[in-house]
Amino acid sequence: MASWVGMRNRATPSQVDAVARAVRSTPVIDHHAHPILKAEALSKHPLLALTSEAHGDALHSATSSLPHLRAVRQLASALGCGFTWESVVAAIEEKRLECPEDWTAYCLAGIETILVDDGLDGQDDANAYSWHDDYTRSRCKRIVRIEKVAADIIRRLGNAYREFPQTGYVFDEAFDQWTEEFDKCITTSLDDPDVVGFKSVVCYRTGLDVPNQLSNVHETAARADFKDIIANYARLDFQKLQTKSLNDWVVHRTAQLIRDNPSRQRKPIQFHTGLGDNDLVVPKSSPSHLQDFIRAYPTVPIVLLHAGYPFTRETGYLASVYENVYADIGEVFPCVSQDGQERILREILELCPWSKILWSTDGHWFPETYLLAVMQMREAFETVLCDYVRKGHIGWRAAVDLVRDVLFRNANKLYHLELEFAELEEETRLAHGSSLSHVELLRAFLKNQPTPDFVRICWNDYTASQRMRMIPFRKFRSLLNEGKPTDIGITKAVFGVIQNDWLLPGVAATGEYRLHPDFSSLKKGPIDGHISMAAEFREQSGAPVPFCPRAVLQRAVEFGAENDLSFLIGFEIEFLLVERVEPKTGNTTRYSTLTTDGHAWSVSRYFADPKISALLRDMVSTLEDMGIYVEQLHAESATGQFELILPPYPPVEAVDTLLHTRDVMAALATAAGFKMTLHPKPFAHACGTASHMHLSLITPTGSPSDGNKPEVYQPFYAGVLKHLRAILAFTYANPASYERSSDSTWSGGRWVTWGTQNRETALRRVDGSHWELKCLDGLANPYLAVAAVLFAGAKGAADKEPLIWGDCEIDPARLTANDRKELGVTQMLPGSVEEALAALREDAELVELMGAELVDRYVALKEFELKFLSEMGDEERRQWLMERY
Repeated sequence: MASWVGMRNRATPSQVDAVARAVRSTPVIDHHAHPILKAEALSKHPLLALTSEAHGDALHSATSSLPHLRAVRQLASALGCGFTWESVVAAIEEKRLECPEDWTAYCLAGIETILVDDGLDGQDDANAYSWHDDYTRSRCKRIVRIEKVAADIIRRLGNAYREFPQTGYVFDEAFDQWTEEFDKCITTSLDDPDVVGFKSVVCYRTGLDVPNQLSNVHETAARADFKDIIANYARLDFQKLQTKSLNDWVVHRTAQLIRDNPSRQRKPIQFHTGLGDNDLVVPKSSPSHLQDFIRAYPTVPIVLLHAGYPFTRETGYLASVYENVYADIGEVFPCVSQDGQERILREILELCPWSKILWSTDGHWFPETYLLAVMQMREAFETVLCDYVRKGHIGWRAAVDLVRDVLFRNANKLYHLELEFAELEEETRLAHGSSLSHVELLRAFLKNQPTPDFVRICWNDYTASQRMRMIPFRKFRSLLNEGKPTDIGITKAVFGVIQNDWLLPGVAATGEYRLHPDFSSLKKGPIDGHISMAAEFREQSGAPVPFCPRAVLQRAVEFGAENDLSFLIGFEIEFLLVERVEPKTGNTTRYSTLTTDGHAWSVSRYFADPKISALLRDMVSTLEDMGIYVEQLHAESATGQFELILPPYPPVEAVDTLLHTRDVMAALATAAGFKMTLHPKPFAHACGTASHMHLSLITPTGSPSDGNKPEVYQPFYAGVLKHLRAILAFTYANPASYERSSDSTWSGGRWVTWGTQNRETALRRVDGSHWELKCLDGLANPYLAVAAVLFAGAKGAADKEPLIWGDCEIDPARLTANDRKELGVTQMLPGSVEEALAALREDAELVELMGAELVDRYVALKEFELKFLSEMGDEERRQWLMERY
């Protein structure tokens, strides 16, 4: 019964999507931030301060912090520049020169209003709080920093005394004058509609251990310390209140004036707590020190800023047990890592009612601080809250209320702003690259396009057969608009069938997976009137299916990230155009080579054929219309053979794009009267056809060039070579693959080795750029093939695997025995599918990485497929495979 109740309480995908949509569409009341610098002052402050509170030399170490590396990636994506800090800085400087107003508007998109603390040092370099009105939906308001008010008055009194020192100067009267002027400033602010609150930085000055009341002893100490400052003002470089008695006095006077103000709308005091620069005394920055002060002023609203980090639980506790206390969770975005931000959000929600939680950017100096804070907050909120909803910890409607309260309503009420809540427009959310709901993604995708007829939801099975389910667009749109799931039930036998749907013995057509489309993979085509999405399989509960190839590749990418690596992958698509022929009696031949004049590698004459030329042109232009920009196209060696080169993408997107591109090309070839085949060796006398993979390694610096450093690539590719014999079970997955695999034919050869610019090695290092895997063809499931390579390489990187193979500079088939020994070339690649499957079974490490369940099923299915294919004659099998690939 318990498990049934748990299942009943789980949210549907559409309900989870509603929560995600609320996170993306809720405007932010930024209740604590600082002004942006004037254009002429931007260069006075280091951009490195975007993600760090460090100063001086310590700031330079920020470049090796997780928050900085994440910010580089996000800013690079927003700016469309290289993934290095140097590229980001250059791009920001270019934005400042081109149109700073547009860039600032981009950075502040999604913010309803900003409550600006304008008391930072360097105020003359900063814009006034009202300047920010041009970039927010509602007018900005002001937060008065009380220590600055107090220090300004002392500075004026001290300067007057220094210029005209008086005999018999009465310091007590001066103290009373200081107090009176301070009181007047606070009282005026209480009546000023543009001032919505106050801010104390006593945490920085003398600590949060403020006494619960001011006694005569405290007043005596304050008067004495005031006298010391004024009397010695001529030799003091007074800038800030650094004396405990005076700081405590200022905080109490402010609280008393708020408490005694006749207005029922009491304005809050914000306290800096936790996270800060090296002025801070960390033990005294815990908000727990304020407990007695909080008790002393139960009617004064108190906001604990910055989640009190690292004292987050203390912050949440105080907000939960005192009616007048509120917990802010700003500044940790973007100054803490992604995992840390999610943990902070979970910790604050452990105990604290969300009606007491506020959010802010703590943006300052640079517009980019606002951009990063908002982007990262939405990511963390979506991850944490959608997870809670999926697990049934909170209902989806409650989660939507939580988002709107924390980001908008709580601050609107606390600061008496009286703003109307209105969701952000789609354009605003897209401005930050915010992920949209499925409805919004589809709407944005179809903007300025004709309404399609069908939606394809696609997957690639263990035989590399591209399969799909097709839904009429009107039905699909209705499901989305009604908030119903768009996933499809597919039999669990899906990973137990071969090309002709024969079922693997032991696998039954019982049970059902859910096929979930990935809306981020939306593409036009492959034919007019169709749009397509890649999809992943999940259990009915939403859990990942261990057999799903796309999910395995996602897991491999995550494993790489755990080992500080990310990847860019580009594919070459070698393909052969053949003509269909009518089979004669007793002859099963269906395809023949094209009739051409002297076809050869990279020749130009072939493009003189108007029919071929038109088809190749249409392939490139059609793909370009879909956002897939072909990098090169040329003739290959076999008659009718060509190669089309795709741009690099992250791994999952790269494979999605590869499969979609093949479908587009095949459809266009068919429409033009040809058959396109990926068969690795369709004609024994001609060169074979591959699907080479180009791979760039990217380290946490975000720089692809770092992947060319030996300390980076050597352990990674050592891992690949160590497991290459087993990897071949996924990359050369059909008997036809081994018809192409041979020495001295530019196909990657038969040996486990690598070489710089050597096309006879399985791994080719492209000097100064990236690496190419040559032992991959179009009969492999590319999700599984890429996953195997990434898992093996990332494992090598994690284990610091030594590269025991030397750089092979000649055809390895021509090495002498002594040469092989020196270069570590001791193993040959498998010569058949059976041998490759045996190597995979024996590779316990790769089996564990890929998943034992998946490997067992994959090997069993491949053996079943082999038995089926072995019963055909060579020509029958060749024709049968050409029909399907």
